[in-house]
Amino acid sequence: MEHYYQPEIECASREQIIELQNERLVKQVRHVYDNVEYYRKKMEEKGVTPEDIKSIDDLHKLPFLTKDDLRDAYPYGLVAVPLSDCVRIQSTSGTTGRRVVAFYTQHDIDLWDECCARAIVAVGGTKEDVVHVCYGYGLFTGGPGLNGGSHKVGSLTLPMSSGNTDRQIQFMTDLGSTILCCTPSYAAYLGESINERGLKDQIKLKAGIFGAEAWTEEMRRDIEKSLGIKAYDIYGLTEISGPGVSFECSEQTGMHINEDHFIAEIIDPNTGEVLPEGEKGELVFTSITKEAFPLLRYRTRDICVLSRKKCSCGRTHVKMTKPMGRSDDMLIVKGVNVFPSQIETVLLNKGYAANYQIIVDRVNNSDTLEVQVEMTPEMFSDSVTEVAVKEKELVNALKAMLGIYAKVKLVAPKTITRSEGKAVRIIDNRHLY
Repeated sequence: MEHYYQPEIECASREQIIELQNERLVKQVRHVYDNVEYYRKKMEEKGVTPEDIKSIDDLHKLPFLTKDDLRDAYPYGLVAVPLSDCVRIQSTSGTTGRRVVAFYTQHDIDLWDECCARAIVAVGGTKEDVVHVCYGYGLFTGGPGLNGGSHKVGSLTLPMSSGNTDRQIQFMTDLGSTILCCTPSYAAYLGESINERGLKDQIKLKAGIFGAEAWTEEMRRDIEKSLGIKAYDIYGLTEISGPGVSFECSEQTGMHINEDHFIAEIIDPNTGEVLPEGEKGELVFTSITKEAFPLLRYRTRDICVLSRKKCSCGRTHVKMTKPMGRSDDMLIVKGVNVFPSQIETVLLNKGYAANYQIIVDRVNNSDTLEVQVEMTPEMFSDSVTEVAVKEKELVNALKAMLGIYAKVKLVAPKTITRSEGKAVRIIDNRHLY
């Protein structure tokens, strides 16, 4: 039997959803126009006023926002309420070290928690469950989002954060964790570790909610077999709120978008033209309930497809596929956004030419990141010891920029493959899309 956290919303008719979206969009556009000078100027440049937006049919008239806008407006330029009304920030890395910082009022957090609660209930979660959260906490949205959702459901919440696998497994066995929340790669590693220790019969897990990085259907089946659970996808991004923007149901054929909070569009990434349902393109979100940091027509750069095909779970909100790629050059490695431009910034600051290659792989279900960097002719004459020192220096600098470990390999000048005179920057051997 299917369960819902807020059935009156999750199973609302299409007419009810549209009516709610129309009302909230009109109100939100006025809120943003009156309180966010940065976006007001973009509207004025496009010749649009709040009076032009009467329903979701007028959404296409509004200008887009991109991550470049978030960087340009950093830190407070897109905040739509007095800072005294904000109670929290969450953050992710930016393209050149300038972070994306999202602001929340208490009302924003309450709505975010409700979205995550819907995801937990969709996988069978109740107040009788023990929700084991080993997404990272702190600035990363994963831990706080699922933590808040678990509290809303009334489940016993284990705020484990990431890492320390021995402790994770101990609490899992001792406290009887039933729902696991983490990245899919860490879920796979936990499954492997549990089986190596011969503890699978002591694990009570029934479901997992996994997101923050791309994963394949093959990986889903491996995790389900390894942990003896059903594995569900969840989607979110810091700029919009965090996990819970959309989530999978029992059908496991795409993620329902919480349409009472987010309006989704698919556009042609080259022209910006809105595409009809069923077409593959770039996902765009408009936040219609956020108070502190309400982004209108935010380009996610994720490529996917939307579908309103009737779902066997009874939910009526539109579904999105797993992202099928990116319309920019961002990589997601171990749940962290990595841009080549970040790496390039580090190299240039350290006196290297921008001749490098990023090699990403997945070994034993865990992402690896290696950066090969061409030495200058002067460096190439250094001793092996001096080269090792330089590599370690770059490892530390990249970790400070990216927040994750990257192996660095200094190579001889002009050894990185060029194509038509341009270096091939990224080799992703994970084949996720």
